[in-house]
Amino acid sequence: MPAESISVASPPGGVHLKALPPLALYVHIPWCVRKCPYCDFNSHEARGAAPEQDYVQALIADLELALPQIWGRRVYSIFFGGGTPSLFSARAIEELLAAFRARLNLAADAEITLEANPGTFESAKFRDYRACGINRLSIGIQSFNCARLQALGRIHDSDEARRAIAIAQAHFDNINLDLMYALPQQTLAEAEQDIATAAGFGTTHLSAYHLTLEPNTLFFRDPPMLPDSELAADMQEMIEARLAGLGYVNYETSAFARPGRECRHNLNYWRFGDYLGIGAGAHSKLSFPDRILRKMRYKRPRAYLQRAAAGAPVQEEHAVSRQDLGFEFMMNALRLAGGFEVALFAERTGLPISALERPLQEAVRRGLITRDHVRIVPTRRGQRFLNDLLQLFLPPGGAA
Repeated sequence: MPAESISVASPPGGVHLKALPPLALYVHIPWCVRKCPYCDFNSHEARGAAPEQDYVQALIADLELALPQIWGRRVYSIFFGGGTPSLFSARAIEELLAAFRARLNLAADAEITLEANPGTFESAKFRDYRACGINRLSIGIQSFNCARLQALGRIHDSDEARRAIAIAQAHFDNINLDLMYALPQQTLAEAEQDIATAAGFGTTHLSAYHLTLEPNTLFFRDPPMLPDSELAADMQEMIEARLAGLGYVNYETSAFARPGRECRHNLNYWRFGDYLGIGAGAHSKLSFPDRILRKMRYKRPRAYLQRAAAGAPVQEEHAVSRQDLGFEFMMNALRLAGGFEVALFAERTGLPISALERPLQEAVRRGLITRDHVRIVPTRRGQRFLNDLLQLFLPPGGAA
């Protein structure tokens, strides 16, 4: 995804970007069948049928309002996230993709991902998703162990998970399976069995997330019995070793891919690329020659529908300060196992890498990164203690 050349002066004190980064589109569909007790995403149980057609029209209106800020820029990926986007019909997704193609400069080989949960799989529906242009599926498996799935509040069981993967593989060749580890009362043997089962399907991509207790979730208010930190670390090391032995590349903290099948949409996030987010609660990061803006849409679906219809779906907007840019870049780029090219920092932030010289030196001293004039790369220790590494780049008065 090449950068796009621009030549516009920057006002004194602002950033100065010589080129705009690649652009992606994120589409948030907020409804799900049941809210999971660990989930802190902007998702809402669909009590009755979700207002599918009204929401489709709101998304199209939202995009049209944003067009002046991205006009002419090529879009390299689209990601339908949630919630559970696979609650929406193939007809609704087709209508959205047709609207996007008509209004955006969409790359011919754009990666177009749809998140799906096993409890929503029907063969004809996923055949139609593929026919209308979805070319990548991300399936929220979490575990193949029925007791662990029940503890997580999932609506599917192990058999439904396997059936969903079989349906997906009949129509798609680019599939991610989401797994979680360090689950309530999970043993190392159970975590290993989950990884072995998932890897046995031979999908192009696997994600393995450590379960964390996030504020504003049921699990945070009433914590279940979780594996201790030592056992969780053993699970992480087992997952990394097992998948490496099967030819998967651990290219990001929680992401494993067959060589060349990394998620392009997520790589754009981690490389501090731009993304336009539409839908309830969606976030955007948009670069301009002299500033970088962050935006958030209204979170509650009803409020979003009303505001989008009124031509004002954005609830919050601010320019990222020069003081915060270094931390925001590092918070993303240091998740990548291969780190980043030094030149990318200036390209994406408009700042010289020397602006972070003191924390970079400290990170080297602590054995958290290696650096030369070409690349900055987190060490194994830096990957294990990523939060400690990122703390070094916090601006004065900041909090991770």
